[in-house]
Amino acid sequence: MPVLGRLMFALVDCAARKGLAEEHAGDSAKERARRTGIRGETYAYWYLRRHGYILVARNFTAPGVKGEIDMVGYDGPVLAFVEVKTRSACDPYQPRPEEAVNWEKRRNLIRMARQFMRARRVDEASCRFDVLAIETRPGARPQVRLHKGAFGIGGR
Repeated sequence: MPVLGRLMFALVDCAARKGLAEEHAGDSAKERARRTGIRGETYAYWYLRRHGYILVARNFTAPGVKGEIDMVGYDGPVLAFVEVKTRSACDPYQPRPEEAVNWEKRRNLIRMARQFMRARRVDEASCRFDVLAIETRPGARPQVRLHKGAFGIGGR
C-alpha cells in the first residue's frame, strides 16, 4: 500500500474527526451543501488512494454530455468510475447518499464513462461503476461506504 496515500488519508481523516460539514453564519443551505460536497470529494480522494486506487482523473466532463464523473481510477486492472455522494446525516428521514444515484444519474455516468474511454483511447479496459457514500454528522468522523460495482452498463 502506498505510504503517501496512507499518510495523507490519516491527516485528512484526523481533520474530519469532527465531521465534514461546517456551519457559517449567514450561509444558505445550498452553499453549506456545496462546501460539504467539496470536503467529501477531498476525503473520498484520499480514502480511495488509501485503499489502493490509482486515480487518473477528477471531475471529468465532456462537451455536449450532461454531468461529470467525480473520480476515475484503476483498482488493480479494473478501471473504476466513482460517483461520490456526501450528505449531512442530521435528518433521520433523509435518504442515504447512495440512494441519490438514480437511473437518470446512472445513465449520465455511463455516457460520461464512454466519452472518457473514447477521449483517453481506452478500448479494452475492464471497467465498473463504484459509489462512495459519505455520511457526516457534526462532531463525529464521517461514515464511509464503498459500493464496488454498484451498477453496470445495463444500469441495474
